[in-house]
Amino acid sequence: MLRYSAMTQGTGYVAPVVTLEFGGRATGEPHQIFQVECDIAQHLTDVSFPRAAPLVMSVSRTFWEKATAAHVFCAQGRIRSERYARHWHDLAAIARSPHYATVIADRTVSTAVARHKSLFFIEKDANGQVIDYVAAITGQLSIVPEGEARVALAKDYDAMLADEVMAGDALSFDALLQACADLQDRMNMASP
Repeated sequence: MLRYSAMTQGTGYVAPVVTLEFGGRATGEPHQIFQVECDIAQHLTDVSFPRAAPLVMSVSRTFWEKATAAHVFCAQGRIRSERYARHWHDLAAIARSPHYATVIADRTVSTAVARHKSLFFIEKDANGQVIDYVAAITGQLSIVPEGEARVALAKDYDAMLADEVMAGDALSFDALLQACADLQDRMNMASP
């Protein structure tokens, strides 16, 4: 865990800490080189900004990890911790991105995520039944919470927006969940 001095004090939603996660339960595969540049670079063309090309987890792996995590949340009907709403934001953002078609077509990665989580991240739903990750990626994905889970996620999302975590115009919570409902339907219809 790396701690740093914050330049400003927000609501406390984002702590001045970077956590590096390593462990035997994570694969990090597949990964890819991803080009990164400053958001403002396109607006200030006379200024030279640094660029980077880090090795990162693939967009497909990131998407399916987040989709199955959201599925578990919905199946359990409860939020375990704060700062969880970012997963729904990320799912909706990837669905709007040029990466979406590749992500949905990449059944190798979705299957790898489901199998890995079935071995290393065994979870039970609200009724005590083991969550079937393979079913989740093959037409039974649920990423839109209901009841108290929806209320808890809304509170977490509002805190994220209050701390200005999202650059630019963030979706309202209702718009976010509508985007996720549409995504859920598309993914379940596209499943083999």
